[in-house]
Amino acid sequence: QVQLVESGGGLVQAGGSLRLFCAASGRTFRRYAMGWFRQAPGKEREFVAVITEGGAARTEDSVKGRFTVSGDVRKRLLYLDMNNLTPEDTGVYYCNAHGLAPGADYWGQGTQVTVSS
Repeated sequence: QVQLVESGGGLVQAGGSLRLFCAASGRTFRRYAMGWFRQAPGKEREFVAVITEGGAARTEDSVKGRFTVSGDVRKRLLYLDMNNLTPEDTGVYYCNAHGLAPGADYWGQGTQVTVSS
């Protein structure tokens, strides 16, 4: 089993910044990717960003240029730097770890990000 714990969420004004952090514990990561998803009120959970074990990173188009994902999957650490936040970025942000083995898909409990206008 893998446990993921997020931190760093909070309330910020539009145009502000936040840094989210995710730490994983439990079994050793081999061939995993770690990423961020978010869920706004009344909407489905959506992809935000991912980083692979080899360090390749990808962000969703709507946050590209404002959000940066970083970390070290082998060390089970993940960050999300969010700049120039807008009210549309409000939601619960979830850390995810996904491996190649069947059933290797784990989620954190989420951290709330609220952007006021």
